[in-house]
Amino acid sequence: MKSKSTFIPKVILITGCSSGFGLLTAAHLASKGHYVIATMRNLDKQLSLRNQVKKSEMTIDIKQMDVTDPTSIKKTMAEIGAQYGNIDVLINNAGYGLGGFFEDLTDEEIRQQMETNFFGVQSVTRAVIPLMRQRKNGRIISLSSVSGFTSSPAFGAYNASKWALEGFMESLRYELKFWGIKVLLIEPGTYKTKIFFENAKYAKNFTNEDSPYFPISQHIKKKVMDSVEDCFKDTEEIPVLIEKLINAQNPPFRSIPDIETQVQYWLRKILPFRIYSWLVERILFKDLKFSGDYVDYPSLAKPEANE
Repeated sequence: MKSKSTFIPKVILITGCSSGFGLLTAAHLASKGHYVIATMRNLDKQLSLRNQVKKSEMTIDIKQMDVTDPTSIKKTMAEIGAQYGNIDVLINNAGYGLGGFFEDLTDEEIRQQMETNFFGVQSVTRAVIPLMRQRKNGRIISLSSVSGFTSSPAFGAYNASKWALEGFMESLRYELKFWGIKVLLIEPGTYKTKIFFENAKYAKNFTNEDSPYFPISQHIKKKVMDSVEDCFKDTEEIPVLIEKLINAQNPPFRSIPDIETQVQYWLRKILPFRIYSWLVERILFKDLKFSGDYVDYPSLAKPEANE
């Protein structure tokens, strides 16, 4: 009879734990006996996680850390080093989605999106790598998105941040292989979390009726929210997947948890772009019509064969 392997708890640092996948993942991994360091930019939002911890009688170390603030990162990493001595797993989860057409977005809004979703990941990862490299072991898991491999109108800034994240993580995978550090991506589709509700962010001019994009942006917002309301996927799928990636001997670089996003991934991969983009337009722009000063889209023509 084979003996069961001895469980060895890991020191796991997670960013963006005030809600959503970060909160769920922190609670799930702590319930499995790991040492979880759950960080968030604003500790005033820790109540939901505290209640989850209290309800499940688990222990989580909650710390303040703003991924866009180097001083905050340095301070938190010093505390972690003193308390734990190492980090086995980093889960880059902190981020948000910004809605808005490019002309409705300000430079500052776009830069803030990139600061959190991309540069923030780089800053925290840069601080963690030396600890992992010294021990020649570790896992860096970043939460990307379906938006990391396909784009859509009104989410250009968010798409750009996730495409940048994908490129960075893929490059980092090769660079850290020499030190036994595994770099992994998770690309979830739509799940009903606070990112679409309390945490939703839109361009300053998103609701500006004088914007030429106003009717299109409102139409797309309704499409997205209708899709979210019809979504019944279990949000616990993400923490369970992360646990599997932490324990797997040879985990895949990219993981797509939900079937509809897996289908979308393969359609994006195998279809000519003119066909794929036509499908996206049919889905998002269906029944969208304009009059007056706005562009008229009474119908969407099929893509020409020679495009």
